[in-house]
Amino acid sequence: MYQQRIVIDGLQYCNWDREYFQTLQASGITAVHATVVYHENARETLTRFAEWNIRFEQNADLIMPIHSMADVEQAKATGKVGVFLGAQNCSPIDDEIGLIPVMRQQGLLIMQLTYNNQSLLATGCYEKHDTGITRFGKQAIEEMNRVGMIIDMSHSAERSTLEAIDLSSRPICISHANPTFAHDALRNKSNTVIKALAARGGLIGFSLYPFHLPNGSHCTLDDFCQMVATTADMVGIEHLGIGSDLCLNQPQAVLEWMRNGRWSKAMDYGEGSVSNSGWPDALPWFCGSAGMENIYNGLIQHGFSEGEAGKVLGENWFNFLSEGLESAS
Repeated sequence: MYQQRIVIDGLQYCNWDREYFQTLQASGITAVHATVVYHENARETLTRFAEWNIRFEQNADLIMPIHSMADVEQAKATGKVGVFLGAQNCSPIDDEIGLIPVMRQQGLLIMQLTYNNQSLLATGCYEKHDTGITRFGKQAIEEMNRVGMIIDMSHSAERSTLEAIDLSSRPICISHANPTFAHDALRNKSNTVIKALAARGGLIGFSLYPFHLPNGSHCTLDDFCQMVATTADMVGIEHLGIGSDLCLNQPQAVLEWMRNGRWSKAMDYGEGSVSNSGWPDALPWFCGSAGMENIYNGLIQHGFSEGEAGKVLGENWFNFLSEGLESAS
């Protein structure tokens, strides 16, 4: 049954080469949300789009761009992997609200209001003081709602996240994070946030990044499925997806770019530490091309029906995006 499902990974930033696109195709993934930007400004973001255009051109037998859910259905029908692009920061719009529709027209379907730091729109999860959504942020949310750009609060602090959920006229997502009840990391989300997100029709994508998981790189598939089951009991199955945060085959320099950007002269270690500054060890059951199918089967073995497992593996993302990407005007 897995092979017949629409399977969507709500966040990856892997080394995007032909070999990995072949791995994605073999995995049965229908579509993947690919990070196009971490700290790039508007001009640099255009270059990232140009790079993706070349990938689509050179690997047209394996991948295709996603601009709507009709494209996801086409990807499934043709056996290709659909790729939809998003930003993990609001840097692509600089300080100009008019760039929101411009970036949406370029194919930026999802944008986080913050990465880990305070942004012009909201507060990141590593800041000591969370002042909530800014004046610019309120208008940016309204404009994102208007043009059909998904608001993502994965790296945002608690008050900012709750305010974004409340201010947005459309459901928002937390594309890649886990509940703090499973692992109390700054990047993970409280029950208060998860319940508020679900109450407004939002979606959380469970992360496979070891720093977000119970027992880190030693997290078992059963541990992961128990976390999903507990969250389903709390808010319902319809609000759950997968956002693996997979960063396969990326060098240390990419990790340092994520954590430090251009803002810090001192090394920032994010969820890591001086003694554990590199990429965490991968989960043995989420390696290669079998990871998503392992989760699907693990959920069924954990008591989920095939239909429920299918919702978590992609159908919930499909429904959420179908509504959220439509222009309101």
